[in-house]
Amino acid sequence: MATLSFSPIKPNTLFSSFLFPSKNLSSRPIIYTLPHRNTPPLTFSAAKRPPAASATNSSSSVTVETVSPENDANSTVFVIRARNRTGLLQVITRVFNILGLSVEKATVDFEEDYFVMTFFVTDSRGNKIDDQKSLESINKALIDAIDGDDDAALSVAPPDRGVVVRKPRLDFGERKGQAERMLGLMDVFLKNDPISLQKDILHHVEYTVARSRFSFDDFEAYQALAHSVRDRLIERWHDTLIHFKKEDPKRVYFLSLEFLMGRSLSNIVINLGIRDQFADALSQLGFDFEVLAEQEGDACLGNGGLARLSACQMDSLATLDYPAVGYGLRYQYGLFRQVIVDGFQHEQPDYWLNFGNPWEIERVHITYPVKFYGTVTDEFLNGEKCKVWVPGEMVEAVAYDNPIPGYGTRNTINLRLWAAKPSDQHDMESFNTGDYVDAVVNRQRAESISSILYPDDRSYQGKELRLKQQYFFVSASVQDIFRRFKDTHKKFDEFPEKVALQLNDTHPSLAIAEVLRVLLDEEHLSWHRAWDIICKIFSFTTHTVSPEGLEKIPVDLLGNLLPRHLQIIYDINFNFVEELKKMIGLDYDRLTRMSIVEEGAVKNIRMANLSVICSHSVNGVSRLHSELLRTKLFKDFYDLWPHKFQYKTNGVTQRRWIVVSNPSLCALISKWLGTEAWIRDIDLLIGLRDYATNAELHQEWKMVKKVNKIRLAEYIEAMSGLKVSLDAMFDVQTKRIHEYKRQLLNILGIIHRYDCIKNMDKNDRKKVVPRVCIIGGKAAPGYEIAKKIIKLCHVVAERINNDNDIGDLLKLVFIPDYNVSVAEMVIPGADLSQHLSTAGHEASGTGSMKFLMNGCLLLATADGSTIEMVEEIGQDNMFLFGAKAHEVVALRKKGPTLKVPLQFSRVVRMIRDGHFGFEDYFKSLCDKIEGTSDYFLLGADFMSYLEAQAAADKAFVDEERWTKMSILSAAGSGRFSSDRTIQEYAENTWDIQPCRCPF
Repeated sequence: MATLSFSPIKPNTLFSSFLFPSKNLSSRPIIYTLPHRNTPPLTFSAAKRPPAASATNSSSSVTVETVSPENDANSTVFVIRARNRTGLLQVITRVFNILGLSVEKATVDFEEDYFVMTFFVTDSRGNKIDDQKSLESINKALIDAIDGDDDAALSVAPPDRGVVVRKPRLDFGERKGQAERMLGLMDVFLKNDPISLQKDILHHVEYTVARSRFSFDDFEAYQALAHSVRDRLIERWHDTLIHFKKEDPKRVYFLSLEFLMGRSLSNIVINLGIRDQFADALSQLGFDFEVLAEQEGDACLGNGGLARLSACQMDSLATLDYPAVGYGLRYQYGLFRQVIVDGFQHEQPDYWLNFGNPWEIERVHITYPVKFYGTVTDEFLNGEKCKVWVPGEMVEAVAYDNPIPGYGTRNTINLRLWAAKPSDQHDMESFNTGDYVDAVVNRQRAESISSILYPDDRSYQGKELRLKQQYFFVSASVQDIFRRFKDTHKKFDEFPEKVALQLNDTHPSLAIAEVLRVLLDEEHLSWHRAWDIICKIFSFTTHTVSPEGLEKIPVDLLGNLLPRHLQIIYDINFNFVEELKKMIGLDYDRLTRMSIVEEGAVKNIRMANLSVICSHSVNGVSRLHSELLRTKLFKDFYDLWPHKFQYKTNGVTQRRWIVVSNPSLCALISKWLGTEAWIRDIDLLIGLRDYATNAELHQEWKMVKKVNKIRLAEYIEAMSGLKVSLDAMFDVQTKRIHEYKRQLLNILGIIHRYDCIKNMDKNDRKKVVPRVCIIGGKAAPGYEIAKKIIKLCHVVAERINNDNDIGDLLKLVFIPDYNVSVAEMVIPGADLSQHLSTAGHEASGTGSMKFLMNGCLLLATADGSTIEMVEEIGQDNMFLFGAKAHEVVALRKKGPTLKVPLQFSRVVRMIRDGHFGFEDYFKSLCDKIEGTSDYFLLGADFMSYLEAQAAADKAFVDEERWTKMSILSAAGSGRFSSDRTIQEYAENTWDIQPCRCPF
């Protein structure tokens, strides 16, 4: 054990690089000084300097003793034994300084990973501290500071880098001097009365936005408002993290490559319960809350249902008080902005960070190295051979934290997104050698990892970038999880008791190989122990319905980019196949299907097979989807492990999709239920069934719908210049443009309706139910058929909307750049929502849930979660059509013998013959839906679709019936809340308990 002696030299100088001294030290003494007044600096010989600290070796056991000194009767001696970690000495000396104590001298011993520190301390008058109560308070303050919160005093960096240390949050207690002053300043939460809120807003106008409080515009007011809200959000966030740290519950780590958050301001103030207070404060300053909320841009860090589902589940995890952390990527550019020029889709970058993001907190002290390329070598450690990955490239992952507040609770959990930065070491080497171009290129290459959501993977470079993104976010997240676990635990046998990892589809499935690599190569566990841990901590949810949609990674690509992970996956597969042979014999067809490695001209790694084999739970996202997994997609695995397979029907959060997006309906529901408790306990919505025939509720319900339709109509006019009738049925289909979602079926139905109206006499036209057909969604940049569907929609709209014979009987609108904020306007104003996917192709369909909650009637196929909706609201309250999932295969087999209705042939012929122009352009589109090419069965379902549309017309005319159906739809939507989904995951998959912050 080495002993270092410290003696006072010169106070008031900066403590620097104590744990990471420079490599090039001579044998002469090196002076390191402490950071605070009245605290002596420290000296020690370079030959006896302590080993470089590792952020993952943070304090896991702390003891503080007070002893009587032998040779110093005027000092009180504190002996502290704690694990070595970055910034530890700074934390301890800061505690003494805050308490007004002076350190006269100190010694530090090193016992492997432990510091044993002895401090000779006096009070502010230079006297010994004898009072037992004071000693206990000091001891408690030291222990609390050393334990700290999750990210206290953390810096993860190579040992030759400078150290940035975050000051720990302390429990001050009853203290004197500076402590009393700090306690007096920070002993209460920020106030929410109008004067306090106005002061805070103006303070941020002047000191955060740097504008004069006498002259600032709406956007600057929004920025000041957002920072004022963030201040209150951070209070709860800190309290929650400290509570989790002290309680040490099992946590779930939610890994998702996409989070479609949308705007945050309105959702946050509602969850914090301070929306009305801020609205009142702003109105007195001459601003409108809703106007300022419109200044916020959308955070489009995802595409479609999976990404929005992730956002909803984070909201529910916080609301239900579960200890959880979300991990993802902080894309510099979100999902592309869709611009329509002459009816054609064009993509533009989404510069969502151009004006900053007030909700994120950059944690520059939380960085992790992420390795790529290189080679794997064998080395011997303690007589045993182990693998060492020598990387060829390294980048840094920097954490950006986004606090997620719960509703009706103080709990605020963390969504940590990673951004890629170049390795400082590599940059410095390039600059030092004069290779500035190389330094710039390296920086661009590193930052490109987190730049683009969905890089075009049709090229090798695109595939490599996508794989880099997946591993980058997985590696940083796993390092963070291990660091947090090792802060308070020594034995990895406890890992499954404290950690649950949720894979949101196969995108994060490299986490399996990464955790195994860390356990084997860095923690040096045996394969048996490491594999046992792996099989206990991972659960996997797939959103895929067809074998073609399952992710595969070429072996050559994986081996080049992540050579050690390929070895590990091969080892997993070898062991699995050997065990499988013992169970099923030499059934080579089945062995080939179940193998992780797919043989062929291009050898691939099947990431879904890897996830199923290594997870203790495999989840579908609806009952129908689960049936497809068991009988088709993963049948071989289900036959082997039926206990693994479960389903949790997806859900959406009512806080976003009713409370935020439809405040009028929210107030109406609360009035008739007599409580706002349904916002947290949505099962209470079923109480609306008791009033489904109440005339007064009908009147108020229709008024709410009319207000929302007015808002939507105004948006349509501002966006397109088209005026629409409020008396018409607002018929909406908004989702990603794809052949299986069958927007083309909708357009063909609109053409048929247009053709019928054109051929009617004036008397018959009076009987037509007027419609405003609204379509919105983006096509993937390389998806030509989807782009042609968008163009067809526009040319049909141009013909219909300018036909004087049609007038207000039919209008067609395409909403460009559809996103969460636009959805919050469209969904409340919709009368009818169409969900037309070919049965068996939609895993769940969360879009229909949002419409259902808002009392919108559904016209849908029996696909995804629609089957469960029928059970909740009754088939009489929605309009079903089309072939069932089990009928689809038989219909496809009929091929050219399958008869399609004349109406279908006629509308397709109208397009082919150039009735709407662009005859040649649409030829390939028509070819895709005629004869044997009609894979998604538009022709087979067309007649049934027209019948469902006619039933919707008939119901809409009967206002009383339509309103009753609308009320019953909202009343039956409780089952489709993400709160219920999360509750089921917590109880049946993750085995976690609520950990409610008591403050």
